[in-house]
Amino acid sequence: MCAAKSDTLHITDTTLRDAHQSLIATRLRTEDMLPLARAIDEVGFFSVEAWGGATFDSCIRFLNDDPWERLRMLKAELRRTPIQMLLRGQNLVGYRHYPDDVVERFVEASAKNGVDIFRVFDALNDVRNMKKAMEEVRNVGAHLQGAISYTTSPVHSVASFIDMAEELYSLGCDSICIKDMAGLIMPHDARDLITGIKETVDVRVCLHSHCTSGVAPLSYQAAIDAGVDILDTAMSPFALGTSQPPTESVVASVIGTPRDTGIDLLPLRNVRNVCREMREKYEPLFSAIADRVDLDVLIYQLPGGMISNLISQLKEQDALDRLEEVFQEIPRVRKDLGYPPLVTPTSQIVGTQAVFNVLMGGERYRNVTTEVKDYVRGLYGRPPAPISPGIRELIIDGEEPVTVRPADLLAPIYEQMRKEAVEQGLVTREEDVLTYILYPSVAPSFLRGERQAEVIPKPAAAEPVRTAEIPSSMEVEVDGEIFSVRIVTVEGSSVTVPAAASAARERIPRGDVAGGVKSNMQGMVLQVLTQKGSAVRKGDTLIVLEAMKMENPIRSPRDGRVEEIFVNAGDVVQNGDVLMIIE
Repeated sequence: MCAAKSDTLHITDTTLRDAHQSLIATRLRTEDMLPLARAIDEVGFFSVEAWGGATFDSCIRFLNDDPWERLRMLKAELRRTPIQMLLRGQNLVGYRHYPDDVVERFVEASAKNGVDIFRVFDALNDVRNMKKAMEEVRNVGAHLQGAISYTTSPVHSVASFIDMAEELYSLGCDSICIKDMAGLIMPHDARDLITGIKETVDVRVCLHSHCTSGVAPLSYQAAIDAGVDILDTAMSPFALGTSQPPTESVVASVIGTPRDTGIDLLPLRNVRNVCREMREKYEPLFSAIADRVDLDVLIYQLPGGMISNLISQLKEQDALDRLEEVFQEIPRVRKDLGYPPLVTPTSQIVGTQAVFNVLMGGERYRNVTTEVKDYVRGLYGRPPAPISPGIRELIIDGEEPVTVRPADLLAPIYEQMRKEAVEQGLVTREEDVLTYILYPSVAPSFLRGERQAEVIPKPAAAEPVRTAEIPSSMEVEVDGEIFSVRIVTVEGSSVTVPAAASAARERIPRGDVAGGVKSNMQGMVLQVLTQKGSAVRKGDTLIVLEAMKMENPIRSPRDGRVEEIFVNAGDVVQNGDVLMIIE
């Protein structure tokens, strides 16, 4: 079936979601989004991507901002423009698979609160992980856009992506997105892939890319010539670098041609002016690394949002000087794990494991996150290529990976967790239950109103902004935890440490302590799995830290008995803190 080439080029603007996720680690606040949404609504975009992805997590973890309320408020402003969200298939907006009953409730609630278009993808391009979410999107009557996670590797090709597009179309997709999250697609591949899809199925095709390598504008022009229907762009103050090509430039480039968007430059200029004011406010959070062209992405394949988060994560570990080592380790980990596309959550899984491999003194896989183990077990789906046998044996020690759709192994949990949330006094409205299910370690303090928003640093009036240094203020909130362990002062602002945090610091020793088990990184204690007086064996998991959004088990270095424990669940610890003593 052949799709006729459309004339009008449509634009999805990403400023309210992926642009700030890519450039400033998803830190835009709802209060600043609303005037921008009002201006955007006058333009005539195909849609505005304003929700999903990391915005949900960032809202509750860093901004003390209710993501559901954000969606409702944006919907009130965007009266003519459809709101689009990015949905991670069975992962929804989290980092693991959720049971089908949670997927059903989440899609229903998202549509009810304002989402019109759902872009559904799976990090491994395992369509089994997309089917339930896609089915629910159709059930609520919303526009279903199936997404292909574009990447390059020895096991990926234009032909295989065309086959995937055909499968997505057969499942009822209204449009198909080529989601090039790292900015890897070359002009000739964009042309061949779009042409191939449109020759195979009669469906609108969207191209989403990033300017990290500097190639995206060229690939967008090739896509326009090939008949692409929709392009993802960002307003110029939040464009380029690891973000998308500029909306204004793309619109202007086709004026007077058969692909004219029909968008007037005057209202677009008004949107640009609002964005300029926002850029001024958030300028201290922009990183020179994320804001420049870097051809290394063609080697390391890092998505825009992943680069800004890696910078933030390494600064939390006081190891930003090792960023290049991490970049070099990422392709090795990716190959070991069967060449997964690097998009959430696999980008976090691969990236965090690469950080661990580097920070552990070069001893690769000495520390393995829970998520890497689950990935190797098959609990995230089918990898594009077989996992290296030696790595699989090292990580899961002879255990057989599962081969079924991972969610088939998950029992319904919605009602059980709803009961828990109600008993804890966390539920004001039904959407709070979903917030609790998605982020059980962060949501309780958010839903009780105990969290505090990060302070946006202000540059000193007499000095230029030093963009490479300012993000160190993110260290104030480790994974959003308000019990920060130190004072971070930046130009024009400071954040003080709560008394509870100071008390925690006083009881946690540092340095060399006989029998001491130290933290190997900065993070929040999720669980303490032993108690004083217990016998432990070498290799037993003693404590689980949440670091870089992943679970990091701290294991016993020796056989012995627990003599003292210095930390509790919820404490934030530093690299080198003594967590307990084992004699």
